[in-house]
Amino acid sequence: MTLTITEQALVERAATTPMLMQVERWAAINTGTRNLVGLKALAGLLADEFASLPGALSLVSGDLVESVAANGVISTIAHGDHLHLRVRPDALVQMLFTGHMDTVFATDHPFQTMQWLEPGVLNGPGVADMKGGIAVMLAALKAVEASGAAFGYEVIINSDEEVGSPSSATLIARGAQGKLAAFTYEPSALPDGTLAGGRAGSGNFSIIITGKSAHAGRNPDDGRNAVVAAADLAVRLKAASGAGFSCNPARIEGGAPNNVVPDHAILRVNFRPKTPVDEGVARARLDQLASEIARSHDVKIHIHGSFGRPPKPMDEKAEKLFNLVKLCGADLGQSIGWKDSGGVCDGNNIAACGVPVVDTMGVRGGSIHSADEFMITDSLGERAALSALAISRIIAKGHL
Repeated sequence: MTLTITEQALVERAATTPMLMQVERWAAINTGTRNLVGLKALAGLLADEFASLPGALSLVSGDLVESVAANGVISTIAHGDHLHLRVRPDALVQMLFTGHMDTVFATDHPFQTMQWLEPGVLNGPGVADMKGGIAVMLAALKAVEASGAAFGYEVIINSDEEVGSPSSATLIARGAQGKLAAFTYEPSALPDGTLAGGRAGSGNFSIIITGKSAHAGRNPDDGRNAVVAAADLAVRLKAASGAGFSCNPARIEGGAPNNVVPDHAILRVNFRPKTPVDEGVARARLDQLASEIARSHDVKIHIHGSFGRPPKPMDEKAEKLFNLVKLCGADLGQSIGWKDSGGVCDGNNIAACGVPVVDTMGVRGGSIHSADEFMITDSLGERAALSALAISRIIAKGHL
């Protein structure tokens, strides 16, 4: 299939939209998930940019989220506001577009500035993950709007994706209702533009272990060592990993002075189940091992957390959407493939609502979540053109 004259004008408009300066401006602002000041500043800039689209735009507060502190106290914490735009809610064709403004780099992280690694390759915090993707999303939507193709859509740019979207999950689930398809603008799975296909799920847990203090020299047997119990549980959970799910014990917090049997510890763990059935198996195994540890070490255990990212299999509807994107890429001279990924994102949550989603429509780049993160700047225009063409063809078909 070749491009029509209308499509050619559309993709040229999208590809030539100035995006690099936007990315540089946005990436200059630290937006680590807990930096509420930085997130507020960027949310304001994004609101100004997305106000160029029609519809009702707002910055909305997310749900309060429970958090377990290092001392075991459970309290609620707030996250930054989320950008929400709703356009033509009564239109026949409805789509969802999502992105995130937060990064993994806190204000005290050494990676705060941008530099050119070579011509066309920009290194910087969040340039690929995913401030470049936000620029691509906006350019594509502006091009489609300029073409006169009227359709309905919602845009959600959240401030907490990097920690699992706990405060925006409700907003995303609500936004997914009634949508024909969705695009999320995470960077490509590989620098060559390969998309992420199926994804594993993810669950984060803080396991609070309460033992009993005692003198480490005089009467250690009267104590119940919470740190030892946490370590034992960590080892057993890691050993439980298998074909269906993996478990990563990430941190043990707590303890006491060297001459005191510690009565408190927190074990932080992450699970990655491949299927919904595997998620159930992983949760059952966690409960079983926690119960065994509580008995064998004579400690109390409280499990706090959940599986916030459901597994995202490649079902028939998802394959149709991926194939549509692939054909659009072919008509643009872009080779589009996909592979399964162990990583997770908001695409997991959207797919769980029954909406097919391609969640790596953002820029080509790599080394995300590290100080080596980079964006290939030519991909800004490439990906904006790809999105604009895919959106226009979905609108024209009215189905997948």
